[in-house]
Amino acid sequence: MMLHRHASSHAALALLTCLAAFITGAAQAQSRPSRVASLNLCTDQLVLALADRSQILSLSRLAQDTSISFLADQAAGLPMNDGSAETILFERPDLVLTGTYGQQEQIALLRGQALEVLSLGPWADLEDGRGQIRTLARRLGHPDRGEALIARIDAALERARGIVPVRRSILVYERGGWVMALHSPLNEILVHMGFRLHQEALGLGQGGVARLETIVTMPPDFMLVDAASSQAVDNGTALFANPALAGAVPLDRRLALPGRLTICGGPSMPVAIDMLSAAVQVRLR
Repeated sequence: MMLHRHASSHAALALLTCLAAFITGAAQAQSRPSRVASLNLCTDQLVLALADRSQILSLSRLAQDTSISFLADQAAGLPMNDGSAETILFERPDLVLTGTYGQQEQIALLRGQALEVLSLGPWADLEDGRGQIRTLARRLGHPDRGEALIARIDAALERARGIVPVRRSILVYERGGWVMALHSPLNEILVHMGFRLHQEALGLGQGGVARLETIVTMPPDFMLVDAASSQAVDNGTALFANPALAGAVPLDRRLALPGRLTICGGPSMPVAIDMLSAAVQVRLR
């Protein structure tokens, strides 16, 4: 009689466990968004990497621009939106993804109409990026895809670890002479490789414009530029063809990455790290 009662108790417990799992699974399925709209290039990239294609209601118009969108091929055939709150309200998504700059009015209006809005800003560092990936992947109902993307980024970082045997200096030099602040994901990757950031020597730890004269008199060992800078098409890019800069930092000491790999943190990052690593190894032979 005691054995029978004990078995009945186990059966009841198993039934309750199964019921709880069923209810939890149903709740998760109900909460998974099925109509996701993205208003920002960087959230476009993340949702393309982490969501089911059927979950994507629309992307920003930049998503199909092959010059800046890493996943432009995957965005082909998906609806585009014009980024306006009015358009998004008409679409009635159940999740809206935005950036954090220049979209505050749209965000306020959309939230005022009871739409769920998830705002993701530029990555402060790689750990911030991992957090963003996990947050969005969980919200989309695909946490495993988020972990897989993080694993690819971390594997690329491990391949790049310490490949610069001597702490050579490097400067990320952008159009118009702009230099980014020391604390950024790209600079974090360069330090991870073994580089020393040249911003410190220039007194531009917080970023700013480095004048050509300063670079010529105090050049870095290497310079990282946008691959498109090889063509002088305007005043912002003409700087890179200046003979004085060519003398201070010749082409064989310049590393180049396509802008579409560095504009946004996310699925482009493993490719960017591997491409940069390959370029570094060629230059250091």
